[in-house]
Amino acid sequence: MQIGEVARSVGLETSAIRYYEAHDIVPQPQRTAAGYRDYHDDDVELLRFVRRLRSLELPLDDVREIVSLRTDGQAPCAQVRDAITREATAIDRRIEDLRRLRDELTRLQTAADQIRDDWPTSCVCHVLEPDPSG
Repeated sequence: MQIGEVARSVGLETSAIRYYEAHDIVPQPQRTAAGYRDYHDDDVELLRFVRRLRSLELPLDDVREIVSLRTDGQAPCAQVRDAITREATAIDRRIEDLRRLRDELTRLQTAADQIRDDWPTSCVCHVLEPDPSG
């Protein structure tokens, strides 16, 4: 199977497949006599696995390690659990940061709604000035 057919089959762009190969995420496929990549069912299944890992937004280093263990015939379950736990924790931190940002924007919106646009000031916008209380 050639790269375009594989890409359509697994839901990846051909450039993503080439990237994964170039960065040792997946092994290089065999080549035809004409030099075309020649993918087999195992290659396609591995690329589906990689797409699933990336859909979870696991970092490429984790994906590389998990795929390496899988292709070596080892169960990567512990590495998958660790990666999932790390990503879930990172998402929790991002959610908390976004909540703080939303609260700040809401506070600024409330303040901005109380200021006339022609309010005399030398600043660009009063609500964006640093808060003296910190």
